[in-house]
Amino acid sequence: MPLQRQCGGLPKASRHKRETTLDTLVRAAALTNFFEVAGALGLNTQPLLRTARLSRALLADPDQRIPVGACAALLEAAARAADCPTFGLRMAESRQLSDFGVMSLLISQQPTLRAALATIIRYRHLVNESVSILLEEAGGAVIIRQEIVLDQPSRQGTELALGVVFRLCRALLGSHWRPLSINFTHPALADLRVHRRLFGCPLEFDSEFNGIVCRAADLDAPNPTGDPAMARYAERFVDTLPRINSPSIGRDVRNAVYLMLPMGRATCEAVAQGLGLSLRTMQRQLDEAGETFTDILNEVRRELALRYVENPQYAMLRVAELLGYSSASTFTRWFSLQFGEPPLAWRRRHANGNTSGNASAAGAEATQR
Repeated sequence: MPLQRQCGGLPKASRHKRETTLDTLVRAAALTNFFEVAGALGLNTQPLLRTARLSRALLADPDQRIPVGACAALLEAAARAADCPTFGLRMAESRQLSDFGVMSLLISQQPTLRAALATIIRYRHLVNESVSILLEEAGGAVIIRQEIVLDQPSRQGTELALGVVFRLCRALLGSHWRPLSINFTHPALADLRVHRRLFGCPLEFDSEFNGIVCRAADLDAPNPTGDPAMARYAERFVDTLPRINSPSIGRDVRNAVYLMLPMGRATCEAVAQGLGLSLRTMQRQLDEAGETFTDILNEVRRELALRYVENPQYAMLRVAELLGYSSASTFTRWFSLQFGEPPLAWRRRHANGNTSGNASAAGAEATQR
């Protein structure tokens, strides 16, 4: 059985249309510098925008709301069309704190980087609800874990998001700041010059998490430009702004599980605490939305399982641990039930480029990644 204790009752058919991550809306500012990078690479963006159902006029307003799925698809398509696997990272290189819009005033006036990150987490519904951030203390270091919650992994989106947070940290701590490492779950490229140019610190690929590792003291260093009075004024103004998306307990729980499952902390109690809710309140809100914690946990586990199994650097025992199973054999049984074949067979078939095979109907769509 999984190590994480589940709650919320048996899986049930939703009484409402289930919201997918593709339905999540983000500010068009998420694509800031897209046209500049595309132009420098000589890329014709019109066909890409048309396929993603976006337009230059739509993206001209940074506060315009666009589907996160379209945003991720555009980034991946642009990287392929330009034969530039660092497309997202190049966009991050020129990001400024002001790209956060009105939130930039509140962020910039926080007393420390820790407070600034807590502000982003608190007001993520005004920035980008597909990006989840969690701070994990590790002795004298802190891991700024970050995940983009998408139905399919996006290397471009992941590197863009990490680059943006890195630029935020440097804006508050100064250009001299260097983290201990930048970690990516995806493999390294043959050419890492753009990564080294932007980050200037050790890079860890095939990692167990996406995020930034820095000294705890960095997060608590005073921000010399922080003004408590201005922060309070900005907070009162920001509190009056409408959400980008309608409130969704399912989305909030899903995002929390994405971050907490690989840490072995995706229990219903821990997730509720992380969301600032009592367990009873979270369960009631999920029930009203026609969802259960068990359903959401299994959905996230399925998505992460395919990402981990696809990576040959991950032994099956480690994959099992990351997904909350006490043994590789228990994980293998679960995976076979979900996808119609053992994980090693799925890995071999996927490595050979054959995604048809004998996967069950329930898992077939998920394996096309």
